[in-house]
Amino acid sequence: MQEDNGISFFGALWNGLVWLVQNIAESFYNFGYAVTHPQLWLDWSDKEAVMRFVYYGGSVEFFFVIFTFVLILTAIGMVYRNFMWGMVRGLEGFANTVGRFFAWAGLLMVLQQIIIVFMQRVFARPDLSFGLGIPVTLDVSWWSEELKLYNAMVVCLCATYTFVQGGHVRVDLVYSGLSHRAKRVVDMFGSLFFMMPMAIVTWLYGWYFLWRHLIVPNPSASDQLDRLLMKARAMRWNVETIGFSPNGFNGYFLFKILLVTFAAMVFIHAIAFFYRSWLEFVEGEGSAGKYLDKDTLGEGEEAYEGTH
Repeated sequence: MQEDNGISFFGALWNGLVWLVQNIAESFYNFGYAVTHPQLWLDWSDKEAVMRFVYYGGSVEFFFVIFTFVLILTAIGMVYRNFMWGMVRGLEGFANTVGRFFAWAGLLMVLQQIIIVFMQRVFARPDLSFGLGIPVTLDVSWWSEELKLYNAMVVCLCATYTFVQGGHVRVDLVYSGLSHRAKRVVDMFGSLFFMMPMAIVTWLYGWYFLWRHLIVPNPSASDQLDRLLMKARAMRWNVETIGFSPNGFNGYFLFKILLVTFAAMVFIHAIAFFYRSWLEFVEGEGSAGKYLDKDTLGEGEEAYEGTH
């Protein structure tokens, strides 16, 4: 009995390895075919193209195209460290740029809330008008509910920026006492087995959650491509525009887009964090924080940095 269990285990392991190699090999063909036939998934005047886009966005094929691309870049970077440092600087720069821009949404949220309070309590107006030349006039409740969008922008689009800046709250029981290289091993393990899987799962749930609020019939994660192409015959756009109140904010589909964007940015930064950790592990303690673009409050304010 134990011998049979051992054989079945190694058989399953072998089948899994064969499946992995096959999908990596097929990813080159899938990528080439998608690039040379963009009209099959980007021509959204064709309903079948929309359904192909929906299917491949959450498919095994798409995952292995990304997986293979990352493997190739990683292999090149491990041979040419300057190339990997370049990727780290580029990806961290992307996170910083996006985060620094959308962090202003926090200020915009505060200013808009002040205006809403004044218009309601002081001027007793039921609506607000914003704009230059052609004003946009909407009910006060619309502007009040729309404040949640600014908050979602800060949460979803500034998460990786905050990670680069070291601003996330940490509960450290062991990490601080480890050596430099041991810390880098922990960082690499965390990026591979925590950040990336979390981002992938969030993407898969968020992708179909988004499209169920954009089109009907609703696509499902369990639908195969042929079933989605059959649904394409009855497909029509049905963008979610329902608010919580009669005159409230009606762009809630934007939150679904932000969720998918958040997952993509976390996955991308997990790659950057793994690369930085590996480079700092290989190059030693002198490379800790190399090329790291962190915000500063100015000379003499170092004690307050990273406490936000």
